[in-house]
Amino acid sequence: MGIRHTMKGRRALSALAITTGLLLTVAGCGGGDDGNSDEGAPTSSASTTSSSSDGGNSESKTPEPETVLAEVKGENGLVLAITSAKRDEGGFVTVEGTVTNNTGDGWIAGTWRGDESELAKNGASMAGASLIDQKGKKKYLVLRDTSGRCLCTQFSGGLTAGATTQWFAQFPAPPAETTAVDFLVGAMPPASIELTEGE
Repeated sequence: MGIRHTMKGRRALSALAITTGLLLTVAGCGGGDDGNSDEGAPTSSASTTSSSSDGGNSESKTPEPETVLAEVKGENGLVLAITSAKRDEGGFVTVEGTVTNNTGDGWIAGTWRGDESELAKNGASMAGASLIDQKGKKKYLVLRDTSGRCLCTQFSGGLTAGATTQWFAQFPAPPAETTAVDFLVGAMPPASIELTEGE
């Protein structure tokens, strides 16, 4: 009887050892200890990283399209777009947008700086832009500092053919009851825009 119990005990221990060995082997394979599993794991995490980084890159490369309040074409292929016209707390209106040079040549914005002698220091810029309040029958010129520099974009070096650049210009704010104005610059057609309250 003692021998039979000993043999049964040994068989049970052997079976337990084999089962434990098999479980450890299966767990090891599932954990990526195998050479092929190692290759699969980084690929999977790389694809996750890549798709999350692609998501980030696609956001930075192609930002949400801005709302275009107005767009006018003129001056041999220039396209002026206005994307924002907000009243600021200090009694100003900041107008922002883009200009695209479709003239087929370099463009220096010479006619956009305005005719006033005070604006001569501004070079190629948005200094000659204005807002026309049709309702109040008033014209608002770009704000300037004490040395005559406009609070606006200066197009240093001009704009090459096919290029687009952003611009801004600040004006005194029309009265609160004025909600729409015309934006004028150079020989471009007037662009009618709605004013919004700044955040």
